[in-house]
Amino acid sequence: MSVLQVGLVQQSCTNDKKANIEKSLRGIAECASKGAQLVVLQELHCGIYFCQAEDTAMFDMAEPIPGPDTEVFAAAARQHGVVLVSSLFEKRAPGLYHNTAVVFEKDGSIAGKYRKMHIPDDPAYYEKFYFTPGDMGFKPIKTSVGMLGVLVCWDQWYPEAARLMALAGAEVLIYPTAIGWESSDEQSEKNRQHDAWYTIQRGHAVANGLPVITVNRVGQEPDWTGVTGGIQFWGQSFVAGPQGEILHLGATDREENVVVAIDKKRTENVRRIWPFFRDRRIDYYDGLVKRYLDND
Repeated sequence: MSVLQVGLVQQSCTNDKKANIEKSLRGIAECASKGAQLVVLQELHCGIYFCQAEDTAMFDMAEPIPGPDTEVFAAAARQHGVVLVSSLFEKRAPGLYHNTAVVFEKDGSIAGKYRKMHIPDDPAYYEKFYFTPGDMGFKPIKTSVGMLGVLVCWDQWYPEAARLMALAGAEVLIYPTAIGWESSDEQSEKNRQHDAWYTIQRGHAVANGLPVITVNRVGQEPDWTGVTGGIQFWGQSFVAGPQGEILHLGATDREENVVVAIDKKRTENVRRIWPFFRDRRIDYYDGLVKRYLDND
């Protein structure tokens, strides 16, 4: 299949897990009704973005995979006949938790999963407290709609992750995301942060000749500790083509369920005129596996 119809579910979330899940399910259904073959949900769509503060009670939100949440989304994939990318808080063992994307085949089976590899630790994004870094590497997930290079949020800042997915045969890069502005940032800093986020992911599309799909949450979420003013998630879920061209840019201030057409054949055409893979000097890249090149 050359042209792939991709559904993006951009939503806001609250403490009501059932309502959040029902909202995701409605988004899946709406995208499927518009012809989506692949539907992508945002990062941690079942609940609030609980990483705004360190709170051991939040670990109770995690579930095993497979588990109750995967059963719900497997049923949705099967009901609507879509490949579905979800993002769940995984309890792997007592005291061992991951931020995990689970991909469902259109028959409801689990096609594969990806555990978030890069874990941030910033004001209001205290993810290192909650998530163990992934240990599954950068391996595309084979599905009926193609090889999906699924990564998660903070991974989107790392060209190494995008490149390794591309080198392993990914046909599209997918980033479930939860990013926004912490309340104390000045407007000029907010603008710089957003522009950097937008630019680097388009750069992954260009450097690898691949479409990029980024689905972000939207809306204001309070810091339940009252320490900060919370996070305003900026939405703006987007799809870029293999030359970085924007095929869709979502709203900043509302939920959306949209379907965007991606022509996967363009990857071959673009890589013929921009042969970055041909011209890579792999014989001189040894330094990339070092933390830093000290001048000893």
